[in-house]
Amino acid sequence: MSEVALLRKKIEDECRVLNLYMNEFRATASHDVINHQFEAISPLQQELTEIVGEKEAARITVEAYIGIVG
Repeated sequence: MSEVALLRKKIEDECRVLNLYMNEFRATASHDVINHQFEAISPLQQELTEIVGEKEAARITVEAYIGIVG
């Protein structure tokens, strides 16, 4: 698996967890927990930026977020 594919998968995994917190556990997940999950995506996007550039990294991250979280 390429480094880009691996980072994309990690971002998708973080988005899945975020989706669970925002939807399945909405009543019990605190704002801090949800915010922490958002922050977990940022370093992955930064790593991706170093490989594919800022625009492509943003596109990959947003695509993952929209595809999973909505």
